[in-house]
Amino acid sequence: MKGFQITFFAEQEHRHDHTPMGDWLLQFAKDNGALGGSLMGAATGFGSAGKMHSTHFFELAQQPVAVTVSATEEVAERLLAAIALEPVTVFYIQVPMVYGRIGKATPPALAGDATDAGD
Repeated sequence: MKGFQITFFAEQEHRHDHTPMGDWLLQFAKDNGALGGSLMGAATGFGSAGKMHSTHFFELAQQPVAVTVSATEEVAERLLAAIALEPVTVFYIQVPMVYGRIGKATPPALAGDATDAGD
């Protein structure tokens, strides 16, 4: 099947209301029908302004985070349109993908979760 992989980039300190941006984006994507998603923290990164952001032992606020979600074309369009209406600004990359399941094992009871690999 075909769809899109969308990766959003933020810093740990960025928030939507009182929720960390990464957590909000992941839940928002789930609530809007994404097939699956992951929130990952990075040690170091830089943005379009060229400023380095890194995780420090006592200060995690500038930790770069990435939220990667998989979605059908329809859901990807709807998700990006919905985020555009929110009081946030977030950089993202959207790339076409092919997705599916492979292997001989009987798949687990999926209940709509595309990220349950290894269950």
